[in-house]
Amino acid sequence: MSGAREVFEPLRQRAKAKWQALVESPYPKIYLGMATCGRAAGASGVWETTERRLREAHVAASIISVGCIGLCYAEPLLDIQKPGQPRISYRCPSGEHAEQLLEDCLVGDALHPELALGTIGDGVVEGIGKFFDLPMLKGQVRIVLRNCGFINPEDIDHYIAQDGYLGFLRVLEMTPKDVTEEVKKSGLRGRGGAGFPTGQKWEFCRSSPGTEKYLICNADEGDPGAFMNRSLLEGDPHAVLEGMLIAGYALGASGGYIYCRAEYPLAVERIGTALIQMAEYGLLGENILGSEFSFTVILREGAGAFVCGEETALMASVEGKRGMPRPRPPFPAVRGLWGKPTNINNVETLGTLPNILRNGAEWYAQYGTEKCRGTKTFSLVGKVERTGLIEVPLGTKLGDVIFNIGGGISGGKAFKAVQSGGPSGGSLPVSTLGLPLDYESLTQAGSIMGSGGLIVVDEDN
Repeated sequence: MSGAREVFEPLRQRAKAKWQALVESPYPKIYLGMATCGRAAGASGVWETTERRLREAHVAASIISVGCIGLCYAEPLLDIQKPGQPRISYRCPSGEHAEQLLEDCLVGDALHPELALGTIGDGVVEGIGKFFDLPMLKGQVRIVLRNCGFINPEDIDHYIAQDGYLGFLRVLEMTPKDVTEEVKKSGLRGRGGAGFPTGQKWEFCRSSPGTEKYLICNADEGDPGAFMNRSLLEGDPHAVLEGMLIAGYALGASGGYIYCRAEYPLAVERIGTALIQMAEYGLLGENILGSEFSFTVILREGAGAFVCGEETALMASVEGKRGMPRPRPPFPAVRGLWGKPTNINNVETLGTLPNILRNGAEWYAQYGTEKCRGTKTFSLVGKVERTGLIEVPLGTKLGDVIFNIGGGISGGKAFKAVQSGGPSGGSLPVSTLGLPLDYESLTQAGSIMGSGGLIVVDEDN
């Protein structure tokens, strides 16, 4: 066992024991989706009602705050798990519904199959199907979103218990060049829009002259209808931060910045909490886990200017200047932040890295297409029955996303088009429903992937 693994192992065993105690608890567990979408739909009121009703009924139960599981159209979600039974997910539109569910399910023994979305985990409940057999979830492959909706994003032990930071531990046993080669073999391309090969982008920065290099996480998600990055930061911030450690090691960088718009207050809050926890666990700062690798992360809040999503404008904003794009070359990999070589990666790109390094490049490359490996998250919004956050293999047909996952056009209207790629993208009409969702196909059709926003419009638009 390497030195870093020896240092980390007690933390991991403690986190596993804590998670196991939660799983095997003799008391009921209540999971509430407390991301922005849930809160906007009334989850805070459901939380208050839940606390009050449990107190009044003298029922001992654990209430666990989780991120967005993706079914934004059904929020707020309240999941109940009684000892020895599967977790049952309920659509809970108000505090009154929560009170009735808690009364019937916990105080009584009625599980209300007619109100349930499905069961999560092993076990069968009569009259209730499996949650992941829901049409919106059946066609998905959850890699970057694997923890969203299942762990408390404000508890580092929950992340570690799901094999968090094992990808980073593997990296510490490799050379920076080997890490880069592993990412290149995986076929990972930048998820921020351009789709440039991630490993190749790292090589440009690492090979630039100078010992001082920077890494920036671009969390300035500004496309209309796009909320993939926000949801990941709210639901699994440690995945993104572990990705920053991996990228920083491969680049030879000693410092990184997260540039997140202030319009994402919950994401900013959870990033801040996660950074404090990492420092307490020895995962940030000098000689991380006793290794020779040192890395710090600074959180910068942007004012929400759309142009600051562009790399050079973003760097100017980080430096305290007006966020204005500058001509290139020189490219950021040569002269970026503070005039030093800089690599900028999107939230989703970084959040994918721990999975690749933990499971291997070949495992990740089994998904997607020959030119576009892996999965991609999309926000599916507009005139569609099931709006929400999804993750599908690249190459999935546009029509499958809209009609199979999204449930078709709301109100029985006719499909007109889907707008992809934000303001820089385009509108894809009926004739493109057979189009595979990958970088080249979308570009050839006159649009772009962008960060992954899909806005569906109907015959009336």
